[in-house]
Amino acid sequence: MHISLYLLVISTILEIILLTTIIFIFYRLKKSEDFMLRLKQSQKELLDKLTFNEQIEKELVKSFEERQRQLALLHSKLEKKLSEAREVLKQLEEASNSPKVLKEIIVKGYKKGQSLESLARRTGLSIEEIEWILEQEKV
Repeated sequence: MHISLYLLVISTILEIILLTTIIFIFYRLKKSEDFMLRLKQSQKELLDKLTFNEQIEKELVKSFEERQRQLALLHSKLEKKLSEAREVLKQLEEASNSPKVLKEIIVKGYKKGQSLESLARRTGLSIEEIEWILEQEKV
């Protein structure tokens, strides 16, 4: 009978060890499930943030493209205005170099007391040419 008692005790100890092992495994499994749920929640939050960032990036790109279109339009308008301004400037330079305008500048300047040298510098003519124009106008 001794052997049966020993077998019973050993069997009971093994059952207790097995039960403890099963409880430990279930405990670890529960912790793993909790960890997986937290990980899944974190992943969902990350995906939500990535989606939000993607949306913001699309809006920024769209806004940037619109600004680029506006800048291109402004650039073309500015080029047109610059071309017009250059044309007007060219016409003004041609008009200011006309003999009639130069003669008026010289006569009015001489009457105001400007020297022949300052009139020559202002008009780009020589002093002799200034004197000749003043003689023609009998100033």
